[in-house]
Amino acid sequence: MQHPIAIIGTGLAGLSAARRLHEAGLPVQLFDKSRGSGGRMSSKRSDCGSLDLGAQYFTARDRHFSTAVQHWQAQGWVAPWLPRLYQARQGQLSPSADSQERWVATPRMSALCRQLLGDLPVQFDCRISEVFRGSQHWQLLDSQGNSHGPFSAVIVATPAPQASSLLSAAPSMAAQAASVVMEPTWAVALCFDEPLDTALDACFVQDQALDWMARNQSKPGRETHHEQWILHASSTWSRAHIDLDKTAVIDLLHGEFAELLGCRIPPATLRLAHRWLYSRPAQAHQWGALAQGELGLYACGDWCLSGRVEGAWLSGQEAARKLLEHRDA
Repeated sequence: MQHPIAIIGTGLAGLSAARRLHEAGLPVQLFDKSRGSGGRMSSKRSDCGSLDLGAQYFTARDRHFSTAVQHWQAQGWVAPWLPRLYQARQGQLSPSADSQERWVATPRMSALCRQLLGDLPVQFDCRISEVFRGSQHWQLLDSQGNSHGPFSAVIVATPAPQASSLLSAAPSMAAQAASVVMEPTWAVALCFDEPLDTALDACFVQDQALDWMARNQSKPGRETHHEQWILHASSTWSRAHIDLDKTAVIDLLHGEFAELLGCRIPPATLRLAHRWLYSRPAQAHQWGALAQGELGLYACGDWCLSGRVEGAWLSGQEAARKLLEHRDA
């Protein structure tokens, strides 16, 4: 009997690994603590449409990832985003000369992960708390005390701080994951019943509070009658205000947004905030993926590489490659 491979996490890294293994003919079983796939590519459904609170877009620099993106575009899963891009320094707005090609999933960022998941077996609302190996196979224990397994191998595809505790069977891997510093990000969504009188669709902000703001409905496939804006606070500000009440976070960032735009801001019909505790690694690494093939334990995520969406996909591919390589050795 061929036991499946457990994959913990259904963000892009976990799904990238799952797809590659599935295409190689190996059975997989995915687990995620959330109610749906996506990780930091998740989108929030609201009364004024879907809101991309996490990853805002992605770029494709690596040729392998570029090939995947072209395939996704042919499937209608992603589209290029050509925002009127600005930058802000010391409170002054100016058009950005940045010509980098940007991509978004349609009709929301989480849709790409949903497409990649397809009909692969998955258990949502299942927080895995322990990964341990018996005499021959792996078992998982969830936070409710339920056991899952047996599995021939395990791929941990969660943010580094969460991964380190799940990698205790391989102390060197756990130490590597524990060494990664992850930065937080406060994200705020604002919705209005009328369009704002501003030319910009997106803006990189060099400020103490804001880091990024974007008109969400300027992205392809976002059909809504509302004006939607997403604000991301800087890592420094987010860290300093990590335990601040959500209402206070919204008030502060809403004020920064209004001051920067400098146009009339009508009352918001919807305001919400989300705290990403593990938004991005503080620095890039070149690990690709962590592996102890003789144990059958692997780890992947954007924290193993660049911290970008592309890095998450490449890391998942690398974890699957290492697993397949060890299996065929």
